[in-house]
Amino acid sequence: MSDRFAVRQPDYPPARADWPAPLPGGIGVSRLRVYDTVAPDGLVGGTPHVHLCCTEGYVVTDGEGAVQTLTIAGFRETPLRPGVVVWFEPGTVHRLVNGGGLGIVVLMQNSGLPEAGDAVLTFPPEVLADPAAYASAATLPDGGAPGADVRAAYRRRDLAVTGFQELRSGGPAALAAFHAAAVALRQPLLARWRQRWEDGAGRAAADTAAQLDALQRGDPGHLGDAGVYAANEPVERGRLGMCGLLDTYPATG
Repeated sequence: MSDRFAVRQPDYPPARADWPAPLPGGIGVSRLRVYDTVAPDGLVGGTPHVHLCCTEGYVVTDGEGAVQTLTIAGFRETPLRPGVVVWFEPGTVHRLVNGGGLGIVVLMQNSGLPEAGDAVLTFPPEVLADPAAYASAATLPDGGAPGADVRAAYRRRDLAVTGFQELRSGGPAALAAFHAAAVALRQPLLARWRQRWEDGAGRAAADTAAQLDALQRGDPGHLGDAGVYAANEPVERGRLGMCGLLDTYPATG
């Protein structure tokens, strides 16, 4: 992800100048194979984290497991099996647990914002309070590019699981404090996030408004501009993500 931390990392999915149109509604799509190693609490799976502006959805394609979520309303564990669709709103701390061969198609709102840093890992409070310490703990070799040392992703996950356990035991007050720390940590990125949103999902919504206006006038002009697009394969395979290995598709915005 770019701009996630105080250091510069390459965007992912990589920008494609020849990619002619954004995905519907400005979403992002990736395929995820959830990590299959054991975290400090004895569970197998991914890194707990939160998004500040983006709703995230899962379409389960393979295996089994669960997604653990934590909101002000409390802790919840939702079973995952092929065919299940789960989504959750900004502010939901979430963690994938791999019960065996868990594979997911991930749908991310506001394509571009997650890549620009709209995720904060549940590191312990003293790490969250120090941007340099957070960057050191969260940054992966080569930004997590395919072939990077996966052990760094496991170390990052394990530290976040430790903080997640503290959040679960601390109740709503601990989660509210985590939310506040996450906002403070990401405050320097907000202007760039807004520009990305305006260029991506915001533009998609504005285009729909313009099309509705045209239809209201009886003007079918935009229908003649329709195009058909396809991505024959991911642009990357095996990028180190927070929850597992990602196969990423082109994104715009």
